[in-house]
Amino acid sequence: MQRVQRFSAPTEWNPSRFRVCFTGDSFLPDGSFPSPDVGLGVFEGHEHVDLRGFADHTPEISPEQLGADQGVIIRAPKVTRNTLRNAEYLLAAGRFGVGYDNVDVTACTDADVVAFITPGAVDRCVAEATLCWMLALGHNLMGKDRLVREARWGDPLRHQGREVGERTLGIVGLGRIGRALVSLVSGLGMNPPIAYDPMVSAEQGAAIGVRMVSLDELMAEADFVTIHCPLTPATKNLIGAAQLARMKSTAYIINVARGGVVDEDALYEALRAHRIAGAGIDCFVGEPLTAPPKFAELDNVILAPHGIAIKEEHGKRLGTMSCQAMLDLSLGRKPVGVLNPEVFEKASFQAKWTRLTKSLAR
Repeated sequence: MQRVQRFSAPTEWNPSRFRVCFTGDSFLPDGSFPSPDVGLGVFEGHEHVDLRGFADHTPEISPEQLGADQGVIIRAPKVTRNTLRNAEYLLAAGRFGVGYDNVDVTACTDADVVAFITPGAVDRCVAEATLCWMLALGHNLMGKDRLVREARWGDPLRHQGREVGERTLGIVGLGRIGRALVSLVSGLGMNPPIAYDPMVSAEQGAAIGVRMVSLDELMAEADFVTIHCPLTPATKNLIGAAQLARMKSTAYIINVARGGVVDEDALYEALRAHRIAGAGIDCFVGEPLTAPPKFAELDNVILAPHGIAIKEEHGKRLGTMSCQAMLDLSLGRKPVGVLNPEVFEKASFQAKWTRLTKSLAR
């Protein structure tokens, strides 16, 4: 199991080192990483790179936590304008994932900090997790599990499921993950998938066998509504009471994107009243939750702590891409997944980049 020393931020910059830190929520209580491999092997042979971890996990990264680090790899904590108010040494803020609603990208650009994500690293694992929940919900897996745990062996007919064959998948957000899901379900005998995504044309959808529709059409036609769009001002509460009211009573909704895309109050009421068949919820408003959500009282819901897709392969891909991006910057190369490419056009950033890397061992 790989370990990175966790300690308070050093106060001085060492011009011969490039220091990369991991936020405190990257570690298990014993100080190890959750995955056996998080890509630290990328740094082998590059002795100019030092690694450390924050001693504590806080909801927002403070300037004091960063100290003189050149790179920070972030899971859940926010990167705000306050985080970067003394970012003299920080060159890069990288998300251990593809969502970046916890990173103020404009503030990063203003502070001459590269913000990046790990595009493609979670496509397969999130798509698999979505399919897992489609099958579990459709087959009423949780209900059948409870029959055995409660010694109600004679009640299986009250917990019948439904095959996914000849059902319709409706995808909200036809990006990388949505497209990976289309590929996974192709052999299950489902109806041709439908999708809603204002950024994808009908021709682009047709090229991968997907019919593009309006959101209202999707909610009314789909037997499984799966959500894969980012949380932005345009998608906040994108699916509310009006959209949920269009769903079939036999349909399921699965959110593996971000809390806030679905109006939680409206979803709770629809589930409580059994106006829809069920839901799989991996993302919540106000994460991390410190008390059970109201959904926990319902028996037609499967819940996960924003971790349904976490697998060993997931950690390795995310870590490898994050570490490679940091290494590339330390060697004067542009990494992949940059959210603010315009920062490279700033003379102040170029001067900072040169200052922080010119004396490093190559």
